Amino acid sequence: MYAALWRIIPGPLWLRIIIAAAATAAVITLLMVFVFPWIDALMTSQNSSVG
Repeated sequence: MYAALWRIIPGPLWLRIIIAAAATAAVITLLMVFVFPWIDALMTSQNSSVG
């Protein structure tokens, strides 16, 4: 799968590395800002106790 993604990124090696790093940063940012807080809101229990 990664090889297929690497083949479709245009440009020379240095540009491919920059594009791949930017895409990775964008995916991580989207996960941290939108997806993980949404999942946390669904999974957080309000009635927790230590016992």
